[in-house]
Amino acid sequence: MRGTVRKITLPRRLVADLMHASIRVPFVSLSRPLHLRGLLEARAQAVQRPGWAAIFAKAFALVAKEQPILRTLYVKWPLPAFYELPRSVAMVAIARVEDDQDCVLPQKVTAPDEMSLAEVDALIRHAKTAPINEVPAFRKILRTTRLALPLRRLFWAIGLNFGRQRANYFGSFGVTSVAAYGAGQLHAISPGPFVLSYGVEKPDQTIDVVLRWDHRVTDAAPMAKALSRLEQVLNGEIAAELRANRQQTEPKPVRAVAT
Repeated sequence: MRGTVRKITLPRRLVADLMHASIRVPFVSLSRPLHLRGLLEARAQAVQRPGWAAIFAKAFALVAKEQPILRTLYVKWPLPAFYELPRSVAMVAIARVEDDQDCVLPQKVTAPDEMSLAEVDALIRHAKTAPINEVPAFRKILRTTRLALPLRRLFWAIGLNFGRQRANYFGSFGVTSVAAYGAGQLHAISPGPFVLSYGVEKPDQTIDVVLRWDHRVTDAAPMAKALSRLEQVLNGEIAAELRANRQQTEPKPVRAVAT
């Protein structure tokens, strides 16, 4: 059967490199519905609603600020070791259409727990709509993707196996979802060490969350605790920030002055 040979586009080459780097990572996953009544009510009343990717990126970083294991990488060079980062770096998967083809590119958000929700959301929205050359994280990773295969493998090996470079290129956790296209659980893979994905809001005010992690770094019990704490942060700190922003934007009542 005669077919058509098509060139592998740059974004698809990036995904191929990502899968090659991820294939030997011993991932384990935990899925759990998070009860988010407080967050959902606060978000529904917000003047400007931040996207769910921004909400989950900041919330996970807040949990990681308390739990150093969520900022810990497994690196191989010069010897296998754990590398604890001083702060979180999120890599948010951005779905785009380039040259009439669907693709996914990673937007880097450094220390989202130290930023406002509006700032995190603005970075993610910019990555969705701006030309690729205007997004620094896209330019950086695609510059490597343009190299010949042996050089790409070398650059990826350096980026993955030295602690300082690992955070610069791949972050400390990833956020991804297909909720915009309907319900369904996404069990994504990456070089690790943590990948968080979320589903759609359900009528019972829950959202299914899947947390995948490198089993070399930690076990299931700490991750179950992390998801419980994530639920608390979403209904607590994140919901409180949304309410505070709403109060700041509401006009103050004018009192009538007797004459």
